[in-house]
Amino acid sequence: MKRHLILSIALLLLATTPAHAELRHLTLDAALALAAEQNYAVKQAQEYRIGLDGRYVEERAAALPQLTATAGAGLSRDASQEAMGAGDRQENESAEISLTQPLFTWGKIGAGIRAAKVAQQSGDQSIRSARQKTHRDVIVAFVDLLLANELQRFAGENLQQKERHRQEAERRSTLGVATDYDVLAATVAEENARPETIRALNRVRSAGERLAYLLAFPEEVVAEGELAMPVAEPLTFVEALKIAIENRPELAELRLQKQIQEELIRIYGAENKPRLDLRSGAGWRRIEIDNAAGDTGSGPAWNAGVYLTWPFFDGLRTSGKVAQARSDLRGLAINERALLDAIALEVRNAGNAMAEGGAIVTALTQTVGQAERLLKMAEQGFEYGVKTRLDADDAQLNLLQAQTALAQGERDYRAAEANFVWAMGTAE
Repeated sequence: MKRHLILSIALLLLATTPAHAELRHLTLDAALALAAEQNYAVKQAQEYRIGLDGRYVEERAAALPQLTATAGAGLSRDASQEAMGAGDRQENESAEISLTQPLFTWGKIGAGIRAAKVAQQSGDQSIRSARQKTHRDVIVAFVDLLLANELQRFAGENLQQKERHRQEAERRSTLGVATDYDVLAATVAEENARPETIRALNRVRSAGERLAYLLAFPEEVVAEGELAMPVAEPLTFVEALKIAIENRPELAELRLQKQIQEELIRIYGAENKPRLDLRSGAGWRRIEIDNAAGDTGSGPAWNAGVYLTWPFFDGLRTSGKVAQARSDLRGLAINERALLDAIALEVRNAGNAMAEGGAIVTALTQTVGQAERLLKMAEQGFEYGVKTRLDADDAQLNLLQAQTALAQGERDYRAAEANFVWAMGTAE
C-alpha cells in the first residue's frame, strides 16, 4: 500500500499543470501557420533578407552623385613672409558644396549592383529553405506528440485492465475459487503497469515542449488531431528527383551564389583599370592677409573637372584577388554537383522510408483488430472461468504490442511523408 501511495502521488504531481501555464490546443494546420511566422530560424532568415536590402542600397549608392558640404575657418602665420614685406598672418574662411559623380568605372559599379540584386534573390531562397525545414520539423514534432498521447492512452488502458484483473481475483478469492497467489500475482501485475503511465505522461510533456519550441511559443501546447491517415504511394524516384531539382531552395541559392561570384570576379578585375570621375564644387571664400595694406578678399568660388585615375600597377594585388575569386567559383560548382547527389540520395531514402511506413501501417491495421477480438474473448473466458489470468494477460500484451507498433508505424509514415515532401522542395 505504501508503494502504491508513492506511485499515485508521483503520477498526480506529474499530471498537475502549474498555475501560471496555459494550455494551447492546436491543430496541425494552426501549428504550421504559427511556425511560418514565429519560428526562430524563419525570423533569422527574414532579418538576413532585410540586411541584403540594405546591402543593395549601399551598392547602388556608388552609381549616384555624392554631395558633400564643408565649411571652415583657419589662421596661419609665416615669419618668412614678413621679411619680403608681406604680412606674416593670414586668415581663411570658406564654405563649399562639392559633387563627385563616377562616369566610367570599367563595369565595377554595375557588377556590384547586380551582385547585390542577386543576393536579394538568394535571401528569398534562404527564407524558403528555413520555412520548408520548419514545416517538416513541425509536422514531425506534432505527430510525435500525437504518438505520445496514444502511448499514454495505451498505458492507461493497460493499467485499468490490470486493476480489473486484481479486482476479479479478489472477488474470486472471496468465493473460494482463487488462491492468495492469484490475488498477489494480479496485484504485482497492476503495480508493474503503473510506472509506464508516469513515463508516458512525461513523454507527452517532452513532445509538447519540443513542439512549443519550434513554434516559439511560451505556453504548453496540446495537439488536436488523429495520428492515423490514409496511406498513399510515393512518387517514383525519377519524378520526385525532377521536382526536387526544380524546387529545392538550397540548390537555387547555391546557383545564385555562383552568379554573385561571377560578378565579384568582374569587380576585382576592374580594380587596376582606368576610371573617370566628375568632380565639382561651389561656395564662398574669404582671405585676409595682415600687412600694411590690409589686403582682404572674399566672394564666390567654384571649380569643375573630369579626372582620370589609372592604378596601372598595384603589385599584382588585383591578379591575386581575381585568382581567389575564380577558385571560389570553381568550388561553388563542385558544391553544386555534390548537392545534386545529396538531394538525389535524400529523395531516394525519403521515398523508400515512406513506402516502408505505408506497408507497415497496412500490415498492422488488421493485426490490431484481431488482437482486440482476442482480448475480448480472453476476458470473457476469464470471467466465466474457462480461461486463466495468464491467457488474459497474454491477450492484453499482444494487443498492447500491436497498438504500439501500429501507432509507431503511423507516426513513422507521417514523418517519412513530411521528409519526402521536404526532399522534393514542396513543403511550404
